[in-house]
Amino acid sequence: MKLLIILLVLFAVVGAAGFWTNHLLEASTADLLENVDKIGAEIKKENWDTAYRQTLSLEKVWDKRAQWWPMVLDHQEMDNIEFAMARFKEYVDTRDQSLSRGQLSELRLMIKHIPEKESLNIKNIL
Repeated sequence: MKLLIILLVLFAVVGAAGFWTNHLLEASTADLLENVDKIGAEIKKENWDTAYRQTLSLEKVWDKRAQWWPMVLDHQEMDNIEFAMARFKEYVDTRDQSLSRGQLSELRLMIKHIPEKESLNIKNIL
């Protein structure tokens, strides 16, 4: 009986940790996506200096928010986001609207995909 109780408690702790981690991922990605949307609005207005400053701000937010992600995420996915941010930064620096908007869209999708991929649901279990 003690073993069953211990296993149930462990299961509850692991489940709670999973939900808590997913909540933190969602909060982090929401913050990142808010910055991405601000940058996108500045690019549409062709305010390149503001867009570049906000891109630097996005990198800082990424470094702050995503520092614990390697413990729960695939490193390849994080590397892909960092590579996309580096390309995007250069596109904004060269003021190329088409490439900037395309790369920003890809970056947005990759960031948005993180909590969806890590969430605890039937689709991810099966």
